[in-house]
Amino acid sequence: MAFKVIKPGLLALVQDLGRHGHQSIGLTTGGPMDEVAFRWGNALLDNDPNSAQIEITFGMFTLEAQANTSIAVTGADLGATLNDKSIPPWQTYAIKKGDILAFHQPVWGLRAYLAVKGGFLCEPTLGSVATVMREKIGGLTSKGDKLKKGDSLSYHTSHDHQQRAVPRLAIPNYGNKEIPVILGYQYQSFSSLERANFFSSDYTVSSNSDRMGYRLEGKAVHTELKGIISEGIAYGAIQIPKDGQPIVLLRDRQTIGGYPKMGCVTRVGGGILAQQKPGDIIQFTPITVDQAEQERHLQMARLAQWR
Repeated sequence: MAFKVIKPGLLALVQDLGRHGHQSIGLTTGGPMDEVAFRWGNALLDNDPNSAQIEITFGMFTLEAQANTSIAVTGADLGATLNDKSIPPWQTYAIKKGDILAFHQPVWGLRAYLAVKGGFLCEPTLGSVATVMREKIGGLTSKGDKLKKGDSLSYHTSHDHQQRAVPRLAIPNYGNKEIPVILGYQYQSFSSLERANFFSSDYTVSSNSDRMGYRLEGKAVHTELKGIISEGIAYGAIQIPKDGQPIVLLRDRQTIGGYPKMGCVTRVGGGILAQQKPGDIIQFTPITVDQAEQERHLQMARLAQWR
């Protein structure tokens, strides 16, 4: 059976963990902007870690259930309601046929994740259902379309509901505005003053931010490099274009680029950044590769212990 889309909202996309192994032909990975929230959604329901979910940006998204199942809601608090009763995120909920599930406007954060028992059933393209609108690939139609009114999101009917919640210590601190950065090999091309400016300045999230990248506004950073030969772009790369305003490249990033890079935000840091709205203020803080690996291992260990 399925959820029927009553209101499509601003942007609701089918996502899994991403389309990997195809950047050599110009296809980006896609996947959830907040990977930690996504992984916990599937863990709460004992799903495969790669099971498809719905990423809901900003809210205004309403669904009607056509069969019984269990769901998990993680990520941002978008004022979700089940049959007009408020439901907080980071928990599971039993769904009955005819129930109305609605996401309204952000209380905090920007992106929520809706997981269903067994995952949403979509046909993969190149091994993934991840929706990348720019590349017109993935999603419900396999053509990169965002969800629209009347769409039917299929799932397996389930009557076995278990009430669960994510441990408080495992929930990301979205109020922490310090985004960890692993320094890149082009870091040395920035003077000590420019580096200090970058890590000591507040940056405002621009309204010109999306799944491809977050544009930031604040203290301009400059380098003696006028440009570099285009090279592969890693997740979280912080490009410094000619105007000196940083751009953090995220899930739908281009596969190559020619701007100097200060470094990369971590997966966990990228998830926190993706929950910031235009106008929110962040700072960057440098960490080592070892620290980033410890942070990653801690998150994955918590998930493994839960499972």
